[in-house]
Amino acid sequence: MFPHAYTETKYKHRGAVMEIWKAAILGIAQGVTEFLPVSSSGHLLLLERLLGVDTGGADLFLGVMLHAGTLLAVLFVYARRLAEMIRRDRKELAYLFVATIPAALVGVLLGGWVERVFFAGRFLWVAFAWTALLLFLCSAKVRRGYSIRLLNMKRAAWVGGAQALAVIPGLSRSGTTLAAGIFCGLSRDTAADFSFLMSIPIIAGAVTVELWKVWTGGHGAISVISWQSLLVGTVCAALSGFISVRWFVKKIRTGNLYPFAIYLSIMAIVLAFCERWL
Repeated sequence: MFPHAYTETKYKHRGAVMEIWKAAILGIAQGVTEFLPVSSSGHLLLLERLLGVDTGGADLFLGVMLHAGTLLAVLFVYARRLAEMIRRDRKELAYLFVATIPAALVGVLLGGWVERVFFAGRFLWVAFAWTALLLFLCSAKVRRGYSIRLLNMKRAAWVGGAQALAVIPGLSRSGTTLAAGIFCGLSRDTAADFSFLMSIPIIAGAVTVELWKVWTGGHGAISVISWQSLLVGTVCAALSGFISVRWFVKKIRTGNLYPFAIYLSIMAIVLAFCERWL
């Protein structure tokens, strides 16, 4: 997951409006993979190629709007927690602010470079493999046991730096931040909750920027994406995201991350051999 991961791709616009069923598939994929440690941006990049999606250069806008759907999901799940933070625990709000800064800076300053280097898909298998390695190491640390530490500014900045790396498609935002939290001593529950809460300001910021561009006429290519397709994709992302985040929160508290690591390892191997045909 990462809003800035949806920069303009190399598809050439052929004049067709994106089909609603393709938007639905992309929305479901976004919602399912956003909160699982498997990289929503990497999976959407693959699906766009497999489905032959042509956004006419509005990939960033489409991706951010799909992220808006998952934003609704996490806001709904964590509504009570957010209200509690605003009323009584504003220190944690400060932690979220600090954790958001690295990702915001990377998106603004290096977004174009990331697009040129990584969005041809040549390194997608490498990013999947790296995420798998992080999950294997994270699971091993949990299995061995470790001293639990409280969240503070230093650890929030550490996890925020990990979130900034997720601008690279295939490098899971939730997986990277969850692993970073556990590596610096946070409990699984705290690391998972903070990882999901961190998605709120970064997605909200990206959605605001993209809607402002539309309002000021900065998106000439969005006519390729009908409002029906956009609505269906966003709703599908919200519904599937709600199921995904609720399921994964329970999973991280009781299970392990090995199945996700194995899945990404298989994906990395397959892509390493098949990327020339994608």
